[in-house]
Amino acid sequence: MNKLPAVPYGFINIDKPLHLTSHDVVSRVRRKLSIKKVGHSGTLDPLASGVLVVCVGQATRLSEYVMGSRKRYRACIKLGETTATYDAEGAVLTYTDPTAITMAEIQAQLSAFTGDIQQLPPMYSAVKMNGKKLYELAREGESIERQFRAVTIYSLTIESFENPLLTLSVHCGSGTYIRSLAHDLGQTLGVGAHLCGLVRTQSGAFNLEQAVALETFMESNEPTRYIIPPSPNSLPLPHLTLDARAIERVKNGQAICADLPLDNQVVIAFDQDDRLIAVLQADEGNLKPNKVFTSQ
Repeated sequence: MNKLPAVPYGFINIDKPLHLTSHDVVSRVRRKLSIKKVGHSGTLDPLASGVLVVCVGQATRLSEYVMGSRKRYRACIKLGETTATYDAEGAVLTYTDPTAITMAEIQAQLSAFTGDIQQLPPMYSAVKMNGKKLYELAREGESIERQFRAVTIYSLTIESFENPLLTLSVHCGSGTYIRSLAHDLGQTLGVGAHLCGLVRTQSGAFNLEQAVALETFMESNEPTRYIIPPSPNSLPLPHLTLDARAIERVKNGQAICADLPLDNQVVIAFDQDDRLIAVLQADEGNLKPNKVFTSQ
């Protein structure tokens, strides 16, 4: 019996539509490619759209590195209303007339939300406490004390403001909850707020302009053409090119010498044709193989 051709591994930059979960997208890609090993690197809520980086085949072993990259969002925030979920899906809890709020007042508060800040995850989130996800506890009517988390927001820019709707451009590190940002900004302004729309415009090296619509991908007769192989450009980590001798050592699980000022850092290694060889861990002047990849 003839074997099916191997599906190349890499990333698919999907423009996730509204109302689908990230898991829904992964399931559809898995079905389309007839491959089990498919995942994503960074959840988008059903009410959010935009860049969802789907990892195919061996690239699922690289998802943590893409997930840890910087993100950009376009966030629509509605002033004057707080909700149980911090977004438009939840029941409205409070209403305060926001008509007196000016753009100047908003601008004056944004600096407090930039830089390294402490953020409280929403109750309706996938953060686990005592073995259960917070949203599972919330659906059971429980509200428990959450721990603040350190996140980094590099910049916040007002794109438009037509009271009560505020649109912000957000450049942030991984782990940032844009719903919490919207809620906290509303509290600071004294009128409350919730997130009413969200588009992820960039995740690491992947941006919205280059993303393929999920529908286009699913209807394609050649879906593998959308798979982007791992490369120095697609992985936001230090990288180096190995010669044939170093490649042989790495593939045999042996460490190689590092001419780099690294200490306990992760390095991505490629051959001279930019084909992925391994993820290496720097340790006392050497680079030890952590994850080794077969040829694409």
